[in-house]
Amino acid sequence: MDRRQFISTGAVTTAAVSMGLQNARAQDKTSNSAKFKLRYAPTFNCFKNHVGSDPTENIKFAADNGFRGMFDNGFGRKPYDQQKKILAEMEKHDMKLGPFGFSGMPGGKAFVSNDKDTRKQIVEACRNTVEVAKRINAKWILLVPGSYDDRLEWDYQTANVIDNLRACVEILESAGCVMVLEPLNAWTNHPGRFLTKISQAYLICRAVNSPSVKIINDLYHQQIMEGNLIPNIDLAWSEIASFHIGDNPGRKEPGTGEINYKNIFEHIHSKGYEGVLCCEHGKSMGGKEGEIAFIEAYRKCDGF
Repeated sequence: MDRRQFISTGAVTTAAVSMGLQNARAQDKTSNSAKFKLRYAPTFNCFKNHVGSDPTENIKFAADNGFRGMFDNGFGRKPYDQQKKILAEMEKHDMKLGPFGFSGMPGGKAFVSNDKDTRKQIVEACRNTVEVAKRINAKWILLVPGSYDDRLEWDYQTANVIDNLRACVEILESAGCVMVLEPLNAWTNHPGRFLTKISQAYLICRAVNSPSVKIINDLYHQQIMEGNLIPNIDLAWSEIASFHIGDNPGRKEPGTGEINYKNIFEHIHSKGYEGVLCCEHGKSMGGKEGEIAFIEAYRKCDGF
């Protein structure tokens, strides 16, 4: 299969989209003249209906259609040989890797606890994950700081989270890694989580006061929890290191819900953001048609 062409499905809409993308690339078949302004990052199997499940083929296809990043929350758990192959292919296309998840971090109420043994487990998990990051030359590591404790005053829990993060700072800073904290919505997907709002994450990051502890702003979760997306981006900007994308309701590609992603992307771009925006969402349609719709959604929202 020629990855530089969409395979015609016979549908008029699909054929028209395919022809448009081919024409956009025709000017420069080696560098792809239609690179996106921002580094939107699909997953490593996002385009499997076009090129199969091989991550490197998905990377090539994504790069050929303008994408400048890739992401996988579980990237740190992949076999080292596969990691090296993936990263080598990304380097060919000047693509950045989005944050990947901590491995072995204690769950439940561990992060809101002041228990010394639990803190040792947190530090050890941080040390092990940073070693993985160093091996694969990755920078951003994602952390969800667990559940809240309904038997402990909230401010004490916040102080414990800050102290547990401070215990990891030296490890992170010495390796040049950044731990990004992800607030999750408590209503639709993640009841009982401690960290739910950008303002809350901002307070914690300012208290930790390290360049190695920042925020990943998941715009899907924050639309559910608090809305006010652009003002919150501005207010927390000094502490935001990355973004997750997904429309609401449905958690599908931009344009399928209520979030005005074109305005948000333009605003983020105007602030000089050069990091990754992870496409952490599903597709509104299946098969090749859904993959084309995915690309066109980002093309439309990036057209500012």
